[in-house]
Amino acid sequence: MTTPSIHSSHPALPWLAALGVMLMWASSFIVIRFGGADFSPGAMSLLRTGAAAATLFPLLVAGRVRRPRTPRLWLTVIAWGVVWFAAYTIVLNAAELLIDAATASMLVNVAPLIVAVASVLLLGEGISARLIAGVLVAFGGIALITVATSTGHVSPIGLLLGLVAALLYAGSVLAQKPLLAHVDSTSMTVVGIFAGFAACLPFTPQLVAEIGSAPTGSIVAVVYMGVFPTAFAFLLWGYALTRTPAGVLSSSSLIVPGITVILAWLLLGEVPPPLAALGGVLCLAGAGFAVAPNVLAALRRTRQDEGGRGSGREHVGAAEPGAHR
Repeated sequence: MTTPSIHSSHPALPWLAALGVMLMWASSFIVIRFGGADFSPGAMSLLRTGAAAATLFPLLVAGRVRRPRTPRLWLTVIAWGVVWFAAYTIVLNAAELLIDAATASMLVNVAPLIVAVASVLLLGEGISARLIAGVLVAFGGIALITVATSTGHVSPIGLLLGLVAALLYAGSVLAQKPLLAHVDSTSMTVVGIFAGFAACLPFTPQLVAEIGSAPTGSIVAVVYMGVFPTAFAFLLWGYALTRTPAGVLSSSSLIVPGITVILAWLLLGEVPPPLAALGGVLCLAGAGFAVAPNVLAALRRTRQDEGGRGSGREHVGAAEPGAHR
């Protein structure tokens, strides 16, 4: 008898994985304040992807990474990794040198809306008015957080870089979804992160120069982002994306600004302005409204599967005495 797959036995697990990803991504907005001021964009990405690659290296040694089957697939996964783990992070780091984190967060979170629409046009996924409404409500919350916490300094180049980061984010999610039909999520994440790390190696001289004068806390903060919001989070993200629609899953990232407001309050003692608190509530409510039907359906399938397995065990138990007679 075959063992049931995780996907069939526990359909709620992808959503639990997504929640873990959102918590880790939200935490990066907290810790980046300790490291972002001491590293240039390229050097910071090199240290972050280097820490992520070192974290995932044991998977290579243990033989858990399977090579893409064809040279074309190899090149596609490598290109995806360069865009997602090198280009995106460098562009976002550069944007935040010119605009504040709140504005950058709002710009980057245009990506879920792009993914929700493009997943219909490019991936053939269904889209509902509920999903679009939830995304728009959550984006309205992000706008309120931005208004409440923004420094008011707006750079046209910074805004452009933020929008480029959003496009790179959306393009990476849309490219990853079909690739996961040919490459398992763990292998794709590991290969992609190593490709991103290799692409950042030209920034080694800057990193060597900057790491010598950077405070220990800043170094630890960037390494943390490599280990958790990058290595572990993207393993979970790939697992969840394999099992859920790209448009719906990416919409769950709209809760990140709301979680960030809560974490800043709990961990840093920063009481959010009333408008930012309202924006956080809208982020959580909008994203919840968009993805709740999928989560509830997964939980219902879990209960049905458990009930079915329980009925099956009772049936087998009742038949066994007859087999001995």
